[in-house]
Amino acid sequence: MAMTSYRAGLISGALAMAFVGSSAAVSPLLTDYPVLTGQAWRYAAAALLLLGYLWLRRLPWVRVGRSDWARLVLLAATGLAAFNVCLLQAARHTDPPVLGAIVGAAPLVLAIIGPLLAGRRPSLLVATSAVIVVVGVGTVLGGGHFSLPGVLWSLGALAGECLFSLLAVPLLPRLGPVRVSAYTCALAGVMLALAALLVERSDVATVPTGVEVLSLAFLAVFVTAVAFALWYAAVGSLGVDRAGLLAGLVPVAATLIAVGIDTTTLSLQVLLGAVLVGAGVSLGMLPPRRRPGGGEAGRGGQRPASRRSAQVEQVGGLP
Repeated sequence: MAMTSYRAGLISGALAMAFVGSSAAVSPLLTDYPVLTGQAWRYAAAALLLLGYLWLRRLPWVRVGRSDWARLVLLAATGLAAFNVCLLQAARHTDPPVLGAIVGAAPLVLAIIGPLLAGRRPSLLVATSAVIVVVGVGTVLGGGHFSLPGVLWSLGALAGECLFSLLAVPLLPRLGPVRVSAYTCALAGVMLALAALLVERSDVATVPTGVEVLSLAFLAVFVTAVAFALWYAAVGSLGVDRAGLLAGLVPVAATLIAVGIDTTTLSLQVLLGAVLVGAGVSLGMLPPRRRPGGGEAGRGGQRPASRRSAQVEQVGGLP
């Protein structure tokens, strides 16, 4: 893996998670607006932005096969639409710290499942780093009360969070980060719009206030369109297991932003958790070892492969 691609992936992933973390400061402004309707508008707007970017760049059309469409539909249904539903239901049945701690286990799941799906052994270094990140996330979020429905919904959200990355891996070499983001956002927008018509019914005609419009716009542009493209670029460059470590930055970024806008205070527990997350990410992101001949040393049983390296170079950039 070229070091420039590795650093670019690291920066892309960290920025993506920072944008996702910033949603914690914006989402409370939408509590009075229909949730499914708002999410449908968010994903539809993000899809238009991403498709507009592809059109402005005059990028060539890439044929999407039936198997690709099936994977895109599954990705949109689980990693976007179902994830939002599970997150909403979990928030109604359990404390935010418990929900965050369960969903915060995503780095550990990706560190183990990602390599296994690729036919190689999980890296001991990355798996250890993921454990440290998960402990740090749990420390940041603290304790809270929970119920069985809340835990089950939270586990559903965790599954959606992981599938958002895992299902995209085979699509990235051919379609690239922006196309995968655009197509899944468009599909999720349609799914959530249909769900809103069935669940929220007449509430879908609710006219948003000025603050709600700005909040939805921020979510669509930065937390969805930009963050998704950056995240998939990171997955393509770093691999899903190492990129998954960066997901631990979300609660840290959310907490720091909350401190910055004076909606919470920075406690010793939060500071300790942030240090643990940073240590875990730093350990897992150590540059790949090089063989004397210039090739990349295997990590966790991964064999160097020139074809795979070429694919990484193809998806490392945003187009």
